[in-house]
Amino acid sequence: MSAVSREERLAKMENEEKTSSVSNSGGGEGSLDRLLPTVSTGLSPRKRTTSQCKSEPPLLRTSKRTIYTAGRPPWYNEHGTQSKEAFVIGLCGGSASGKTTVARKIIEALDVPWVVLLSMDSFYKVLSPEQQTLAASNDYNFDHPDAFDFDLLTHTVHKLKQGKSVKIPVYDFTTHGRQKEWKTVYGASVIIFEGIMSFADKKLLQLLDMKIFVDTDSDIRLVRRLRRDITERGRDIEGVIKQYNKFVKPAFEQYIEPTMRLADIVVPRGGGNMVAIDLIVQHVHSQLEERELSVRAALASAHQAQPLPQTLSVLESTPQVRGMHTIIRNKETSRDEFIFYSKRLMRLLIERALSFLPSQVHIVQTPQGEDYEGKTFHGKRITGVSILRAGETMEPALRAVCKDVRIGKILIQTNQDTGEPELHYLRLPKDIGEDHVILMDCTVSTGAAAMMAVRVLLDHDVQEDKILLVSLLMAEMGVHSVAYAFPQVKIITTAVDKKVNDLFHIIPGIGNFGDRYFGTDAPPDWSDDEIDEPSY
Repeated sequence: MSAVSREERLAKMENEEKTSSVSNSGGGEGSLDRLLPTVSTGLSPRKRTTSQCKSEPPLLRTSKRTIYTAGRPPWYNEHGTQSKEAFVIGLCGGSASGKTTVARKIIEALDVPWVVLLSMDSFYKVLSPEQQTLAASNDYNFDHPDAFDFDLLTHTVHKLKQGKSVKIPVYDFTTHGRQKEWKTVYGASVIIFEGIMSFADKKLLQLLDMKIFVDTDSDIRLVRRLRRDITERGRDIEGVIKQYNKFVKPAFEQYIEPTMRLADIVVPRGGGNMVAIDLIVQHVHSQLEERELSVRAALASAHQAQPLPQTLSVLESTPQVRGMHTIIRNKETSRDEFIFYSKRLMRLLIERALSFLPSQVHIVQTPQGEDYEGKTFHGKRITGVSILRAGETMEPALRAVCKDVRIGKILIQTNQDTGEPELHYLRLPKDIGEDHVILMDCTVSTGAAAMMAVRVLLDHDVQEDKILLVSLLMAEMGVHSVAYAFPQVKIITTAVDKKVNDLFHIIPGIGNFGDRYFGTDAPPDWSDDEIDEPSY
């Protein structure tokens, strides 16, 4: 499949994530005369650095989103447990010292995917009415440790470090409160956390793998702050200097400057010091290399000659089911017949999967006025999640039997250099952690992609016993891999084949399901666990 075709298909993915830009707190020096433009009469909203998730390098950019070529490699082992924590870099320094500039340059030089930039400004406490009055007159101290919610901040960094999905508050500096909608961040290989009080909390310090202090001359920081507050916030020079002398300068001397001794690296002159940034990047690269994992190779050599697990349910091999398998496994079957009989099997498979959802007794009255003791679903919601691209062919069958079911998507592709699965994209419904999830993929050979998808769901707080993995065809190796790593996940399939060859093809198998269904050509090195470009 051509690169152009791939970009066109990926560009059609809906974007449900809101992105935000990072405001640059750095900047060059300049004379005060140049920094004193005409002051506007109205106050502008207070602007601060915002937390964001960033990956490099981009594959393509559209008006709505950026799609990245580099995927997230496995962050768990063959047991399904996390064995690779995110590498956390803490950036500390005085106000307008250039912390965000340093962070940006580290991200650019790292050139690794799935980097999260987390700003301390997102974690200001919600102010009381009295404190809001003080803030409106520039008499509230935003540069004091008590201004920050360290409990929430530590909890958030800890979850991100563990590979979990987190919600980041969006602080409104106009109202001095948190907005209703929080931002979801997930999938960090590297976390860069920056703020004036980054080293002020002992629990937070313990989460930092590398501590960097950005040391910039106080005169330069004052010049930058004057320029920012006058041009961006509509303040007068007297008010800025008053606030600086009353709060900013004393806070730096009392709380921030003493923490320089805790830093592993001190970066003089901020973002202009490329020698220091290059040294930081080299160290981070070496740490990431030490944390690399090989999951698929471990899966291929594990769980051999074991009985099939009790969590597996195989559709009864009736003459009808056997006949449909005969048709779709036949290499001479036309695409139309392949699609028709695959859909029939999918409908049976989904109906079988629904029988494993929890139910409760529910009594209704019939039109004849008699009571009927029936059953209803005992849970909050049912959500379907398809592993792109083949898994999305099962969505119509799920929608046909589950009215108004929510659907999520996960894109996992095989890295051709390492042979490992990599997470490229996910779009999951809001509050999926409360749902029973039907995870859909058409074929599972080693189980590498299915394991990654289950791990993603667990990282989003879905309970393991609420996940049902459904697949038209599985290899015994894949069944064992998923069941061993996640013993509470229910596995439902229409057939289990015994072997997987050296190319990870299921034997006797069904061929490349996605290519047979969508009418595309399979690459010479495809595997049944490989998830191709999505087809829309």
